[in-house]
Amino acid sequence: MLELAVHYSYNTVMFNLISLFIGVIALVLSIVGLVPLLGWTNWLILPFAGIGALFGLISSRTSGMYFCLIVMGICALRLSLGGGII
Repeated sequence: MLELAVHYSYNTVMFNLISLFIGVIALVLSIVGLVPLLGWTNWLILPFAGIGALFGLISSRTSGMYFCLIVMGICALRLSLGGGII
């Protein structure tokens, strides 16, 4: 029983690391989306960061999920400032 609990805990921590990794990639790509006339890339980054947030939701820790949600907020703010396209 203890072995099952340790294995489950390890997997849920790994989901958090996957979520953080996806969030870092999305953040780097969102920096490209901050350049004028490249704001449309944020439409591609939002679902990617959303997948990272789902991995963070499965995890026992929440840091990856919150990081991806912050990246999604940055992308949504940039889209709203640019009118959704620019």
